[in-house]
Amino acid sequence: MTTSHEHEENYSKTLFGFWVYLLSDLVLFGALFATYAVLRTATYGGPSAAELLHPSRALMQTLLVLTASFTSGLGKVFTHRGMKNATLTMYGLTFLLGIAFMMIGLTEWNDLVVQGSSWKKSAFLSAFFTLIGTYFLHMICALLWVIVLLVPVFKKGLTPVNVKRLSCLTMFWQFLNIVWIFIFSIVYLLGA
Repeated sequence: MTTSHEHEENYSKTLFGFWVYLLSDLVLFGALFATYAVLRTATYGGPSAAELLHPSRALMQTLLVLTASFTSGLGKVFTHRGMKNATLTMYGLTFLLGIAFMMIGLTEWNDLVVQGSSWKKSAFLSAFFTLIGTYFLHMICALLWVIVLLVPVFKKGLTPVNVKRLSCLTMFWQFLNIVWIFIFSIVYLLGA
């Protein structure tokens, strides 16, 4: 039988380890942002960001990510208060908001590729698709993670292990929120 102190120590170590992971992910995105900054004008005579990208779509995505970040934060609050149904509801909303975000993003990608502006056309588009694609990959992982974590919460309730896992998930959503704000600012606002 583990004591309360052992649970708290294990919880703290897990959160610290997850912070280290998030910092390494931040380095990855930093490199991608640097690459994009260098290549954003390398259009090879093709269309630029101002001609291709729609800040209004990105604004909608930003609102969805901010709201998803808020609902995941509320989910964490309800988790720590032991409110199982409220926790499931908030993380369920987070999942739905993430799906809506991805649908808008994939529609934009489809539109770009259909009009002939794929990652093969210029260094700018290659950097754009790599940066956004890496973010989308992280978002897909977050969405799958929500599903994987909510099943045990539904079946077993808010056990200490589930609380620890949901705390890491919330940290990941907050991280995605921060990265998207930089993408929105640098790629869409400065590009327009």
